[in-house]
Amino acid sequence: MFRTAVPLTVALASITAALVPGVSQAEPLATGITWTDCPADISPVPIPKGMQCGTLKVPLDYRAPDGRTIDIAASRLPSTKPEKRRGVLLTNPGGPAAGQNYPAFLVAAGLPQSVRDLYDVIGFDPRGIGKSTPVTCDLTPEQLGTGNIPPYAKNAADVAARAAEVKQVAQQCATSKTAWMLPHVNPANTARDMDSIRAALGESKISFAGASWGTHLGAVYTTLFPQRSDRIVLDSNLGPGGWDYPSDRLWSQGVEDRFPDFAKFAAANHREYGLGRTPAQVRAKYFELAKRLEKKPVQTPDGPFDAVAFRLLNFGLLYGPTQAPLLASIWKAVDANQPPPPIPGDPAGAENLISGRYYMVCNDGYWPKSVSTYQRAVAADRIKYPLFGAAGANITPCAYWPDPAEPAVKITDRGPSNVLLVQNLRDPATPLAGARQLRKALGDRAVMVTADQGGHGVYPGGKNRCANHAVTTFLTTGERPEHDYHCAAAAAPQ
Repeated sequence: MFRTAVPLTVALASITAALVPGVSQAEPLATGITWTDCPADISPVPIPKGMQCGTLKVPLDYRAPDGRTIDIAASRLPSTKPEKRRGVLLTNPGGPAAGQNYPAFLVAAGLPQSVRDLYDVIGFDPRGIGKSTPVTCDLTPEQLGTGNIPPYAKNAADVAARAAEVKQVAQQCATSKTAWMLPHVNPANTARDMDSIRAALGESKISFAGASWGTHLGAVYTTLFPQRSDRIVLDSNLGPGGWDYPSDRLWSQGVEDRFPDFAKFAAANHREYGLGRTPAQVRAKYFELAKRLEKKPVQTPDGPFDAVAFRLLNFGLLYGPTQAPLLASIWKAVDANQPPPPIPGDPAGAENLISGRYYMVCNDGYWPKSVSTYQRAVAADRIKYPLFGAAGANITPCAYWPDPAEPAVKITDRGPSNVLLVQNLRDPATPLAGARQLRKALGDRAVMVTADQGGHGVYPGGKNRCANHAVTTFLTTGERPEHDYHCAAAAAPQ
């Protein structure tokens, strides 16, 4: 999934209580980074002038700092006004996905010049992903299928069939040529890698801007290293358990929250798409098309387009307001029994991306082991959230994952008051319900700003000036709202 400040600094005893047992939190060895020009092929958007790339060696296992090492690919976009520079802003786009190119994306999305003046903007690929010693599960094209999103299950038999498939995936991950990394790819070690980057840059503290899964990474970092955290911005928030089974099930609520925005768009453009004159008629059309595709998929050059693909595509294309016309055109084609228009995207690196996500999220958080647990959840959520419930509740390879090498980091309210959460009201991927749970876990450490808009991601590319202003003000001045507050809808269409 793409794309968190307390009045008092607590005593050292309180801080150390939040640390993971058995892993040193001492200053990491700063081995340094040699910076060179970034290759053009790391980013589909233009690389800003002056952006540099490099690699850092870090311990595979921080409990054995002199043991085997892995590479972490990083990037640096230097401050545009070095005389005003106040530090570094580490970033993460979520996913978990490669982020070495993320500074370029932030600039393309409109990262304010005032922020670029004050910080060196730092990107990096999380361990196991992209150019950071990539992992594999030897996934076949068929296994890549829906990616990390389970297929919609019609009944308990579908869950059982999926269980056999994902058990095989988990076994492949555990026996692949990179299985030696499997116990050590987790958010806690990725946060320790961030601290190694901080030390290599010679900084005493880091600021951070993370989106989606990156909010969990930021929450983990500032829990493990509160004294090294400066200004922490978490955008489009997972719950305190990160990407876990409860967050999978929240997708179903998120789709229900977000779908009315698309239904209003389609109804307002009925003459063009013919999907219904009212939002209620558009919603009815969704179920009509899904039922039709269950019986008879639409044939495309890439194979049959069925109800599972239709529901998954709706989930993905509800992320942003600019995708509504594409989604409506797909519905229109399917309604005419025609192949849908092609979906933009680059399949290169998909195997590592999907494998890396399994390594990272299955080592973290709560994943039930019993197939019957998933069957009961699917039965309940299929009724409660008919748009996507039986997909969000379905089983994943994490159900068959080996026990993690260390417990997940528990997000708490211990630490300085330096966290700002920003959150759309109608986010399909990281719904408001999860953000509220993280806000509660962080307690007085955090303030949350909500925006009356739909989609996944607030800053810097969102249209809500109120929410964007809160983030820019915090990053540039350190000033946060005194209390949680809500930003009304922007004038632009949502």
